[in-house]
Amino acid sequence: MSQEFIQFKKQRELGEILSVTFKFLRENYKPAGRIFLKLVGPVFILLIASVTYYAWATLDFSFMSASGFDSSGFVISAALMLLAYLLYITTMTGTVYHIIKSYMTNQGEIISTEVVNGMKSDFGKLLLLTFISWILIFAGMLLFILPGIYLAIPLSLASAVLVFRREGVMDSISDCFQLVKNNWWMTFATLLCIGLIVYLIGLIFQLPVLFFYMIKAFIIASEGSAADVSEVFGPGYIILNVITSIFQYLIYSITPIGVAFVYFNLNEKQNFTGAYETIQKLGNNN
Repeated sequence: MSQEFIQFKKQRELGEILSVTFKFLRENYKPAGRIFLKLVGPVFILLIASVTYYAWATLDFSFMSASGFDSSGFVISAALMLLAYLLYITTMTGTVYHIIKSYMTNQGEIISTEVVNGMKSDFGKLLLLTFISWILIFAGMLLFILPGIYLAIPLSLASAVLVFRREGVMDSISDCFQLVKNNWWMTFATLLCIGLIVYLIGLIFQLPVLFFYMIKAFIIASEGSAADVSEVFGPGYIILNVITSIFQYLIYSITPIGVAFVYFNLNEKQNFTGAYETIQKLGNNN
């Protein structure tokens, strides 16, 4: 039995956006997952490698800086991790949006070549757009945090605007603010709920690290060596931390699916593109 096609170009309430996000993931994780691994896999491996390097460098810096430890390794590892995270976010969000775009174009079928070609065409623009968005949000955060939060809401839709409207970087930034105009609080509430759900799912995979830390700290304290903090952290902690990071970063891919539904919800409120397409189809059938 074929699955029912999910209409993206439709106005939805908060609860419906949340439910349809997981419905799309549940019904398309196999074909989408293969494409996702193909395009995002190499960048994901780079990210995990940088996270591992950063974790080791952080421990060395924490325990040895007082003895004259060179902090350059810590700075380099942090910079590499930030760069890898930028590449991952860009590739991950772009891939998810192009998967959705192919799904919409082909009435429920996801064609790998369309997604690959789309990413080849848009990657540079998406990378620049993500970088500029980060800079704007960071600058806003420096101004007493609230301006950063205000900017983060529309800018979170900028990549979706670029992919689905086929626009340039600056036009995408301009249009995302226009899109959220008069709907900022609704958009904020929806994105907050999506973020909280994704965070709670990711939190499940953090529990092993928390349990490991608590048990290790208890054992060391009971042995009278609690002052040696370095014994709490070590290879076991690093390995568990890396494993949980793998699951957490994969779970983050749920977020752009929800953001896509938010984008189309706002777009329908302003432009009624889905309604017009439905009317045109009815006219053609007649």
